[in-house]
Amino acid sequence: MNLPSSDVLLDRMMSLHPKIIDLTLDRMHRILAALDHPERRVPPVIHIAGTNGKGSTQAMIRAGLEGAGLTCHAYTSPHLARFHERIRVAGTLIDEARLAAILDRCLAANGPDPITFFEITTAAGFAAFADTPADYTLLEVGLGGRLDATNVIDGPAITVITPVDLDHQQYLGDTLAKIAAEKAGIIKRGVPVIVGRQQDAALEVIEAQAARLGAPVIAHGQHWQVWEEAGRLVFQDETGLLDLPKPALPGAHQVENAGMALAALRALGQGETACEAAMTNVIWPARMQRLRHGPLHDLAPEAELWLDGGHNPHAAIAIAALLAEMPARPTHLICGMLNTKDVTGYMAPLARVAQSLHAVSIPGQAATLPATATATAATQAGLDAHVADGVAQALAEITAQAPQARILICGSLYLAGEILKENG
Repeated sequence: MNLPSSDVLLDRMMSLHPKIIDLTLDRMHRILAALDHPERRVPPVIHIAGTNGKGSTQAMIRAGLEGAGLTCHAYTSPHLARFHERIRVAGTLIDEARLAAILDRCLAANGPDPITFFEITTAAGFAAFADTPADYTLLEVGLGGRLDATNVIDGPAITVITPVDLDHQQYLGDTLAKIAAEKAGIIKRGVPVIVGRQQDAALEVIEAQAARLGAPVIAHGQHWQVWEEAGRLVFQDETGLLDLPKPALPGAHQVENAGMALAALRALGQGETACEAAMTNVIWPARMQRLRHGPLHDLAPEAELWLDGGHNPHAAIAIAALLAEMPARPTHLICGMLNTKDVTGYMAPLARVAQSLHAVSIPGQAATLPATATATAATQAGLDAHVADGVAQALAEITAQAPQARILICGSLYLAGEILKENG
């Protein structure tokens, strides 16, 4: 039987629920039962929630486990260029034929019943993982934790909560404590939880939930520490001290992400081989990624072109710190954001390190913030702001004035995905 392409099937899935986000686990339990519970047959799970650093931390854990000779499934979202990026089966991105077959199976199991796109595609991920042996399954939460579609695993091997900050308040609550409570919803009875650096209000909530469930807490600052020293990364926990290369992902914030990954690897019983591989072998696109070739690079061959998908104030602080550490060079931003984000909070740290900002709308995104609104927020933050019809026009305008500029394309993972597609 000739199946439709995965793109056709994914389009059908988009029409099954009027809301993109509708947090509940009822529909997940229904479709997983119809699929004969693949979530119960996946390899041991490492479940990761948090506001910032989930993807990078997951990528480092995977690099470490694979460096130790183990195989990993991995589920992450959103994708950048193609949906296939969300489902990595035993180390390899899912191929088109297999993805189409699993999506078709999930559509048949669901029937006409309402289900969100994220829910049914998460079910597809579980189905793919249940069919193939591996040593571990890495699951990244989509939104929140307690009611996220990934939160259907009763007994993960470990859970990880990266730094919690204000984001998605319309869904998760308007205070840090409320958001932390949603993230802490992935903690399971008796299962160790790795906790990254947290503000006091968030840490209180996470520790209280762990105590209720008898889940051992392995927290930054209490049970492990990480720092940079003499161009190396030093990690210390109750087992001892590790002197490692700095992570291959640039930025001081990646040192703390590395700490969470190392704490997780140690909790899983891994040794120095895995820990070193986590630092040296990690790859994670659109996290301060240097674009060194491709059509966009060709438009600005003398410029230093960077891409980052961070989209909230915490991410902007990390980006600004990295830009400030780089060799002196005029820095200009090309920025597109979604209308659900804290644009003013995002702009404030970047205004201290950039000379100008060209605002763009994100192609194909109904929730894009209009370029004019992004430019207005940038002006209010103190940036010299302009509106461009697209990234190519913005590049041309910046390089006409400063051909050797440092140019950062930023503001959204959806914009980053468009850039990676456009740049081949």
